[in-house]
Amino acid sequence: MPRCLSLFLISLTLACAGYATRRGETIIFASGADLQSINPLLTTHPLARQVQRYVLLTTLVRYDSALVVRPYLARNWEWSADSLTLTLHLSTAVRWHDGVPTTAHDAAWTLDAARDPATGYPRANDLADVVAATAADDSTLGIAFRTPPHGVPDVLTDLAILPAHVLGGVPHAQLRSAAWNQAPVGNGPFRFISHTPNRRWVFAANRDFPASLGGPVRFDRLVIAVVDEPTTKLAALTSGEIDFAGIQPAHATFVRRDPRLMVVEYPLLLTYALVFNTRRPPFTDVRVRRAISLAIDRPAIVNGYLFGFGTAAYGPSAAAGADTPAVGPDVATAGSMLRRDAPRFELLTVGSGEAALEQMLQSQLAAVGVRLEIRQLELSTFLSRVQGPAHDFDAAVMGISGDFGLGQLAPLLNTAGVAHSEDRDSMLQLFADSVPAAFLYHARGVQGMNRRVLGVHMDLRGELATLHEWHIAR
Repeated sequence: MPRCLSLFLISLTLACAGYATRRGETIIFASGADLQSINPLLTTHPLARQVQRYVLLTTLVRYDSALVVRPYLARNWEWSADSLTLTLHLSTAVRWHDGVPTTAHDAAWTLDAARDPATGYPRANDLADVVAATAADDSTLGIAFRTPPHGVPDVLTDLAILPAHVLGGVPHAQLRSAAWNQAPVGNGPFRFISHTPNRRWVFAANRDFPASLGGPVRFDRLVIAVVDEPTTKLAALTSGEIDFAGIQPAHATFVRRDPRLMVVEYPLLLTYALVFNTRRPPFTDVRVRRAISLAIDRPAIVNGYLFGFGTAAYGPSAAAGADTPAVGPDVATAGSMLRRDAPRFELLTVGSGEAALEQMLQSQLAAVGVRLEIRQLELSTFLSRVQGPAHDFDAAVMGISGDFGLGQLAPLLNTAGVAHSEDRDSMLQLFADSVPAAFLYHARGVQGMNRRVLGVHMDLRGELATLHEWHIAR
């Protein structure tokens, strides 16, 4: 990745010295990695999921700032008397960007594809209780459940609807190689313009987006610029070359000193964990996994690495009552458990920088005789090794994007190689008993932003949830 980001701007036909005032109605948002996939059936990448549901596509329903389910593509809905069927009535004003109307048939196709194991949808477990999704007509979608759910399922706020007229002929097992993934046709407030792998995604405002869903956005163009080095990202933010950048907590004070910039801090559904591959030694032994978890000083990580921008994690989700603090760190007990083993392993992580978190783990675990070798990989290689069919890793530091339905539990257990049922409480107990991962911290978002962009609010829904309110200061 070149240290000067002017290539982004040149390719957008902006001036080489394209600072904020020259960009006009284009907002540039930095991402630390490419979006992995623009297809909502195929990715767990947190920012990609936001681009899908807030930029390019639409979901059936969405959360408001109080996390109450509100209408979106579905304008209203009702339940059957036995609460086993949800009937949603969709807007007839939404069109795909190629002019074809968006219908309930698109929604039914998307849900069917998500439920098919051949697709590999990461949140398929959240749809396990769905018996059928059917379109009675162009604007009426029926979803039948095996048992009554507790309200509108969270997954319907997250899974963006896809165009059946484009993807309907693609076998579900081949959706990963569908041409749509490279040149997607959406129906959301932005149209896809271009994608340069590992460089940028460019979207233009959809001026025909219906008023009932929020109407057209108030700026012209959104660019997701891939900037993987934290120092490069910080330099681009302070020079005015980009408008938004996730920054390291250590840089927050520096950014606040710049009158052109501000720091936005907000909660995230994002937990970091040291994930063990229980398929291979030394992590076939639960004693080793438990000892390593006991040896980790989580408060030291929060204070020393995050500068307080986070909370110590002892389970997959503080919000779901699954994060009861454990006794620890207990170096003496951990050392006693490991005295005869002296485990050694390779720790995979994403990045090209200093790996400060991983070095803290390395130092803490060395105190109990654990020797680990840190190996940093770029994102696609990391995902291929950790989540690919071979699961070629010993342990990995992972940022795990969560949701209000705890849909992250099953994929995480699958990555660790732990057999499980589909019951949420049973899966939570597995994390406590089998220790497939040592949870480290629940993250808070820290974004540096240019004050020229107004109307910005970030919360648990994500950084892009309020795009309709963003506008450029005149």
